[in-house]
Amino acid sequence: MAAAEARGGEGWREAPLTVPRALGKLPRPGKRGRDPRARQSATRRHAASRPADTPAPTWAPRAAPCPWPLPLPLLAARPDRSPQSPPAPRTRGALPAHPASGAPLSRPAEVPRTRWPGPRCPSGPRPLPAWPPCGAWCVPCLVSLDTLQELCRKEKLTCKSIGITKRNLNNYEVEYLCDYKVVKDMEYYLVKWKGWPDSTNTWEPLQNLKCPLLLQQFLNDKRNYLSQVKKGRAITLKDNNKALKPAIAEYIVKKAKQRIALQRWQDELNRKKNHKGMIFVENTVDLEGPPSDFYYVNEYKPAPGISLVNEATFGCSCTDCFFEKCCPAEAGVLLAYNKNRQIKIPPGTPIYECNSRCQCGPDCPNRIVQKGTQYSLCIFRTSNGCGWGVKTLVKIKRMSFVMEYVGEVITSEEAERRGQLYDNKGITYLFDLDYESDEFTVDAARYGNVSHFVNHSCDPNLQVFNVFIDNLDTRLPRIALFSTRTINAGEELTFDYQMKGSGDISSDSIDHSPAKKRVRTVCKCGAVTCRGYLN
Repeated sequence: MAAAEARGGEGWREAPLTVPRALGKLPRPGKRGRDPRARQSATRRHAASRPADTPAPTWAPRAAPCPWPLPLPLLAARPDRSPQSPPAPRTRGALPAHPASGAPLSRPAEVPRTRWPGPRCPSGPRPLPAWPPCGAWCVPCLVSLDTLQELCRKEKLTCKSIGITKRNLNNYEVEYLCDYKVVKDMEYYLVKWKGWPDSTNTWEPLQNLKCPLLLQQFLNDKRNYLSQVKKGRAITLKDNNKALKPAIAEYIVKKAKQRIALQRWQDELNRKKNHKGMIFVENTVDLEGPPSDFYYVNEYKPAPGISLVNEATFGCSCTDCFFEKCCPAEAGVLLAYNKNRQIKIPPGTPIYECNSRCQCGPDCPNRIVQKGTQYSLCIFRTSNGCGWGVKTLVKIKRMSFVMEYVGEVITSEEAERRGQLYDNKGITYLFDLDYESDEFTVDAARYGNVSHFVNHSCDPNLQVFNVFIDNLDTRLPRIALFSTRTINAGEELTFDYQMKGSGDISSDSIDHSPAKKRVRTVCKCGAVTCRGYLN
């Protein structure tokens, strides 16, 4: 059984990993906000109604108090006493020592308790107190809230801390539909109950289901699977009148789980973003789920050994940056934007925005890139084999700021090494910061924002510009993407992977270094002017 080691004072002995026999209610760990999930009734928007004379299924657990601590694998043994220190004297019936001060606790009321965090997304973990009354150490729980709820219901436990109470212990909310059959001219659906393990799935008659959206999704998934099969061989819907084939049911379950995983990922992205525009996720092409090794960041993440100075040394004192000598004039360039917040300078000209030292306010017309994406964007699965892509959900005017390209800042030597690996995998995420010198590169393979998923096109609708705000180091410009034309809602966003901030096309720009000959990646943009390769 896994156990994690926790720090403690000398003389502490190892606590046995056993659950106390005496069952008791979970103690209140201090003041906290009431969980809204605990007040939800059994009848909800996606609930299956049961007649009053219909008995509950035999697997429905009875409300039982939750023993402390909850999952046994979460316990951690105290470290054994140091071999250099003499054994501490023990008194029969003595209470354990306080974990911070080391003083013995005079009564159980002095056991320290930790405050619970505020409400979180149901998919996020909720930590357990570090000093439970039973005297055993616990580590933060890494499983999702849904998994903990399933464990509680499976073990017939109630736990207010994760929203399982006597009131909602027997709630039956339809999470998704798994299968379909017809028995004696009556339609039945196999239901996966939210917060219950798969072993508790039940067949429910159609008349009891009050979830039209989930029923429609079930039929759409079935229709999509059949349409894919029809491309290879003939198949009729009459073959599936009485019951679904196992392959169809398996596909429907995978699609439902994928939909839940993508929704959780979408919620996570919107929690981490720091800009106005919302992020949506969509996959109607295959069963691909969220990327497993991608971390959303809002700004550059320096690699070890690289320092990013994000504080300007001077700023303007303008009252109207349109008509006075502002930051661009001090840098010897023109103001980049017009009164409609559209870029008016040609590609290759750097953008100098007002910074934290400037006396102008947040509504200054020279503060555009630093405010982040203002448009709602959708990360979607492409149907042309290009993996994930990004499309806009609203109309974007020409010459408008769309998004910033961020990632991990690495040296050019490290970029050369990673580029060899990326080329062998057929991926392209390296962006050279070569405005004046070629010392650093942005790698968005693991760390990035929405721009990580923007595809290449030889006829793009986005243009690259170098931007300087708080960091005025010309070796480390920020990379901003502006629209080159009007982009309609639903249109995919693309930029040229070989386009540099200077506006020209060079083989020394993205994901390609001139030192070594690399494997060429075939371009799939489909443009009339397609060059055939990404690098």
